[in-house]
This record gives sequence, structure tokens and C-alpha cells, in this order.
Amino acid sequence: MQYILKDIGMGENIKKLRSARGLTQNQLVEKVQLMGSSMSRETLAQIETGRRNIKASDLKVLKIVLNATYDELFEG
Repeated sequence: MQYILKDIGMGENIKKLRSARGLTQNQLVEKVQLMGSSMSRETLAQIETGRRNIKASDLKVLKIVLNATYDELFEG
């Protein structure tokens, strides 16, 4: 399993994009789980607050679900 180490505020960017799309954490997690991710709401909360690194595969799914670019996710 490959993780992306936190050296920028990616979690903050994910939270900002999620909020801009009008999604709760639960709604976003439901959508990523439908695409095969095992991410839980607790995991998303920890990613958004910078307490947990994100799996590369989950980042890819979030990019699709949030209709975001990698530039938006990595903005820092």
C-alpha cells in the first residue's frame, strides 16, 4: 500500500473542495466507497485535519468524485 506523505495542506484542500461541492463528510465517503474505496468518515476527518496520510488510490478516487484537478488537491 502506498501513502502520500503530508508536506502540504492537502487535507485542508480536500475539505475546502468538499465544502464547495456542498458535501458532508458522510456524503463524500459514501461516494468514494461506491467507487471501491474502504475509506471511513473517521479516516476522512483525520485526513482533513492533517492527522493521517492519504492512500494514493483514495486520492485518485477523491479527485474523480470531487471533480477536481491534482493542482487543486496539491495547492499549497
